[in-house]
Amino acid sequence: MVDSYDVIVLGSGPGGYVAAIRCAQLGLKTAIVERERLGGICLNWGCIPTKALLRSAEVFHQMKHAKDYGLAAENITADLAAVVKRSRGVADKLNQGVTHLMKKNKIAVHMGTGKLIAPRKLEVTGDKGAATLEARHIILAVGARARELPTARADGERIWTYRHAMTPKEMPGKLLVIGSGAIGIEFASFYNDMGADVTVVEMLDRVVPVEDADVSAFLEKALVKQGMKIMTSASIGSIEKTGAGVKVSIKDKAGKEAIMEFSHVIVAIGIVPNVENIGLEGLDIERDKRSHVKVDDYGRTNVAGIWAIGDCVEGPWLAHKASHEGVTTAEAIAKELGNKDVHPHPLDRRNIPGCTYCHPQIASVGMTEAKAKDAGFAVKVGTFPFIGNGKAIALGEPEGFVKTVFDAATGELLGAHMIGAEVTEMIQGYVVGKTLETTEVELMNTVFPHPTISETMHEATLAAYGRALHI
Repeated sequence: MVDSYDVIVLGSGPGGYVAAIRCAQLGLKTAIVERERLGGICLNWGCIPTKALLRSAEVFHQMKHAKDYGLAAENITADLAAVVKRSRGVADKLNQGVTHLMKKNKIAVHMGTGKLIAPRKLEVTGDKGAATLEARHIILAVGARARELPTARADGERIWTYRHAMTPKEMPGKLLVIGSGAIGIEFASFYNDMGADVTVVEMLDRVVPVEDADVSAFLEKALVKQGMKIMTSASIGSIEKTGAGVKVSIKDKAGKEAIMEFSHVIVAIGIVPNVENIGLEGLDIERDKRSHVKVDDYGRTNVAGIWAIGDCVEGPWLAHKASHEGVTTAEAIAKELGNKDVHPHPLDRRNIPGCTYCHPQIASVGMTEAKAKDAGFAVKVGTFPFIGNGKAIALGEPEGFVKTVFDAATGELLGAHMIGAEVTEMIQGYVVGKTLETTEVELMNTVFPHPTISETMHEATLAAYGRALHI
């Protein structure tokens, strides 16, 4: 007997499980296939547990600076094992939450490794052997894994990927982080706050290179002030494990090469989509030069009935982007199956926010100033510093700023960029504004509550038009 469904989702990360839920809400008989743990990488090994780690580091940092708030806290210590245990507990709790959502929405869960064997058939191999499932539509939500250095594979002992860095066997004494994207900078921030001697190496000319140049420059100064060593325009040569740690050849921006020793290395140089051994080749499903599955604006591949979302397709590779794609694809499938009440909307990549949970936090949406100018826009740019905000000063978080980029001709908000306390919570205001095609007029006439850090968003808009009130 072959189990038959309207939709099968391969992968249960934030794209996959959300797609499954939306399919079920639309009345489709739905199954989900997962080879490891419901919730995927994000919930179990990425977004959520890393934020739990960073929260512990933040509290530890504040405790060490209690005197700044008129408080006394002496002999402050950290228990790394307990910090990791708390992080894993948070992930476990949310894993149980996804399990509950599958039951609530009557979604069949098949644990095992899935492989396409025909356009509408999937073979699932698990502990109890192999089974064949079939569906009118199959959604690939297989995610991605850490890209490794070809010269030094991660071993979990001295050379780590993000998974090893989340469950360390010991506290690094001297840590090298290769790559300064969101993952690398977040781990650098965590381990630095926890007491490690941290060096970050970035091959490009600035840290967090996808962010606005002003944000990158501010962050680098902040990290150096916190005690990190930052090497940009640098490259990694040989990596040799020793009994006591790792010897790494690093060439700096001046071209000078040196051998440096570290206790541990975290490799954070990007991701690779999990597209091997899932049957793509047998069905001639098209991929791009980086192996990501090619899809249209609704998630369709070139093979009828096969869809793809999340980290296995074009970026940005973010959990919230995957979830949005999951909803869009589910609704597109329902429409193809005759549901006239759904109206799927393709993803607008211009309005996808990015967040980095280092200290200080970074958040952004839309074009940087440089990209807006490269695109031919005449721009109006406004910047407002946290030092001019009463709530930020009261919190003891006066370092940071908000930057806005507007089209000088139309007043359209082209981009917004923030660095400082809680900006990852604030960015959504600008995301909503961009989605509603807001201009400077609406933002200027919006009443922001006082005292809040969000007032910096108002002031950054005013500043772009020479009307800032508190600087």
